[in-house]
Amino acid sequence: MKKIISTINQNPLINKVIYTALAIITLLPFTNSVFALFSGILFAIFFKIPHQELNKKISSNLLKWSVVFLGFGLNAKEAIETGSEGSLITFTSIALTLSFGAIIGKKLGLDKTIYRLIASGTAICGGSAIAAMAPALKADEKQISVAMGTVFILNAVALVVFPIVGHIMDLTQTQFGWWAALAIHDTSAVIGAGQAFGEEALKVATTVKLTRALWIVPISLIAAVSSSGKLKLSTMPIFIFGFIGAVILNTFVPAIHEFAPVFNFIAHKGLALALFAIGCTLDVQSIKKVGIRPIFQGLTLWSVISIVSLIAVIHLF
Repeated sequence: MKKIISTINQNPLINKVIYTALAIITLLPFTNSVFALFSGILFAIFFKIPHQELNKKISSNLLKWSVVFLGFGLNAKEAIETGSEGSLITFTSIALTLSFGAIIGKKLGLDKTIYRLIASGTAICGGSAIAAMAPALKADEKQISVAMGTVFILNAVALVVFPIVGHIMDLTQTQFGWWAALAIHDTSAVIGAGQAFGEEALKVATTVKLTRALWIVPISLIAAVSSSGKLKLSTMPIFIFGFIGAVILNTFVPAIHEFAPVFNFIAHKGLALALFAIGCTLDVQSIKKVGIRPIFQGLTLWSVISIVSLIAVIHLF
C-alpha cells in the first residue's frame, strides 16, 4: 500500500488532477468549511501540492475577500441595538478569552501567532476571526491551518453537545441563545445549535453572534499595530475596511439585499476554497512538529469560557 501511495505521490499529473477535483468539490453546495480544510490536510498527507505559489495566493487572497463579503450578512443597526443589551458581558467575554488564551498559550510554549489565532477564533467568530487576524499577525499557511483545525474540531463538538447540555440544564430560549453565541466558535455552528434548541434561541443566538463578529475590526487593527509596533498603512489589514464598507452598504442600501444570497455564497465558498488551500500546506512533518498542544490550548480555553459564560447567562437572563 505504501508503495502504491508513493508511486502516486511522485506523479505530477495525478497530483494535479486530485488537487483540482478536491478544490472543485469544496465549491459544491453540500460541502462546508470543515470538509474543505480537512480535505486539504488529507491531500497534504498523501500527495504533493502541484503549484505551491498558486496555492499560497489562493489561501491568502481568498481569505481576505471572503471576510469582506461576510460583511454583507451584517446589519449595523440591528447589531448595535441587540448588542447594547449585553454589551458588557460581550466585551468581558472577548477580553477574558483573549487574555486567558494568551496565558494558556504561553504556559504550553506554543508559537505566539498560533495561540493568538486560536484565542481570536474562540473569542469572536471562529474561522472568520482567524481569517481576519491572520494577515494582521502575518501568519503563514501552516499557522493558520493549525489554528483553523483546532477551532473547527471543537466547533463540530459544540454543535452536537450544546443543545444536549442546554436541555439538561433546562435553559430558557434566551439563555441558550446567549450561551451559544458566547461560547460556540463559528457563526454557522451557533445558528445550527440555536435552531436545534428552538426558534427564539435561534433568533437570539444569530443576532448576538453577528454583533460579536463586528469585533473583528478593532481586534484586527490592534493586532496589526502590536505586530509592527506602529500604525502604518502598510501594516494595517486594508481588507477590514472593505468589511466595514460591506456592513454599511448592507445596512443603508436596501437594493443590496437582493444580492444577499450571492454574496453569502461567495463568502462561504471563498472561505472553503481558501481553507482547502491552507490545509494542503499542513503535511505530516508539520503535524508531528505541532503536536497536541494547540488542541489542548483550544480545549482548555473553550471549556473555561463555556462554563463561565453558562453561569453568567443563567444569572443575567
